[in-house]
Amino acid sequence: MATLGVIADDLTGATDIAIALTSAGHRTAVVLGEGVPIGDAAADADAVVVALKSRTAPVGEAVAASLEALERLRGAGCERFYVKYCSTFDSTPEGNIGPVCEAVLEALEERVTVIAPAFPANGRTVYRGHLFVGDDPLDESPMRHHPLTPMTDSSLSRLLEPQVSRGADDIALVPWPVVSRGAGAVREAVARAREDGARFVVVDAVSDEDLRVLAAATGDLRLLTGGSALAQGLPGPHPTGHRETVLPGGPRVVLSGSASRATQGQVRHALAAGSGLHLAPAALRADFEGSVAGAVDAALRAGTAPFVVYATAAPDHVVDTGDAPLLEEALAEIAVRLVRSGVRALLVAGGETSGAVVGRLGVGPLAVGTEVDPGVAWMLGRAGDGGDLHLMLKSGNFGREDLFVRAWEGVA
Repeated sequence: MATLGVIADDLTGATDIAIALTSAGHRTAVVLGEGVPIGDAAADADAVVVALKSRTAPVGEAVAASLEALERLRGAGCERFYVKYCSTFDSTPEGNIGPVCEAVLEALEERVTVIAPAFPANGRTVYRGHLFVGDDPLDESPMRHHPLTPMTDSSLSRLLEPQVSRGADDIALVPWPVVSRGAGAVREAVARAREDGARFVVVDAVSDEDLRVLAAATGDLRLLTGGSALAQGLPGPHPTGHRETVLPGGPRVVLSGSASRATQGQVRHALAAGSGLHLAPAALRADFEGSVAGAVDAALRAGTAPFVVYATAAPDHVVDTGDAPLLEEALAEIAVRLVRSGVRALLVAGGETSGAVVGRLGVGPLAVGTEVDPGVAWMLGRAGDGGDLHLMLKSGNFGREDLFVRAWEGVA
C-alpha cells in the first residue's frame, strides 16, 4: 500500500521523480491525469505519482487540480506528500509554484515546508538562495527566454515572494554553510524558521550529498516540495533498482515537440545518425491529414536508425506559442497511428507533447524501467488496446546530446 503521494505539475516531471523514487527503493506507479482512480496503482506500490498538466495552467485551475490530486492520494492511503515542480522553478509572478505549495500546505494543516528545486546531476544547484543552471544564474541561462515562463531572476526568495500570501515574511533561507554542518543543523534551522513564522524555507544544495542531508533533516515534515533529486534521499523498503527494459523490435521513432536548447541539440545529433521530418505549423494548417500520414509512413519505413519527427531543431524553428496545440495534436495523432501499426516503443520529448501523446493513447499507470540519463528512463504501460507500450517521456532540458540515439542501445 502506497504511503507517499506525489503531485507533479507535468508528465515528464512525474516520470522524472518516479525514477528517483524507484532508485531509492520505492515501488512507484505514475497515474496519468486528473480524476483518474488511484486505488489499484496504490495497492501494489510504495509511492504514487499523479501527473497533472498544471505547470502553465491558470493559477486557479492549477490549485484546484493539485488539491483534487491530494484528496485522491489521501483516499488511497498516502500519509506523506511531495509537490514536484521543475528544477528550473518554471513559473510566473502569479504562480503556479507558490499558490500550489501554499494550498497543499494549508489543506494538510501543516506549518512549514522546504523549497528545494536543485538537481545537481543535471546542473541545477542552489547557493545563497540563487538557482544556477550549470555555471549561469537562472536569469542568465536559456530559461530567461522561455516563451511561457521566462525566468528573469535567480533568487528563489524573490521569485516566490509575489506568489505567496504573506510575501517575504513567509520565506526563509538555510544557506550552504548550515547545510554543510549536517542534518541536525538543517533541522534546527528549519525549526527556527517555523517559529519565526516562515512557511517556505529555501535550502541551498550544490551536490547530491546536500540533498541527502536535507532529506534526513526533514523526516518529520509531512510535505516536501522540490525538483525530483530530493526524492533520491527518501529511502524506500526495497533494494535499489528499476524494472529491466527489453524493447521490442521495429522503428526507433522519436516525437519531439520541445523547443528547449537541449532538445534541439538532441534532434540535430539524431538526424545526423538517422533521419527525420520537420513538422511545420504552416504545413499542418494547409494539410493536416497529409502531413500526419506522411510522417507515419516515413517513420514506418525508417528501419533501425533513429527517425525523428520534430517541431524544432534550431532557434529559428521556434514557433509562436499559439501553434503549440496544433503541433501537440499532430504528434499525438502520429503516435496513435504508429501504435495501431504495431510500434510498441516511442521516445517523446517535451512535457506538453508527452501529455498529449499519452492522453490520446489512453495509457494506464506507468512503471519505471531502465534509466538512460539522470531523470530520463524507459517506462512501461499499457496502451488502450491492452498491449504493452514502452515510453520514454523526456523533459525538454534533460539528457545528453546523443540521447535519441543511445536510448535504444542495450535495451533493444
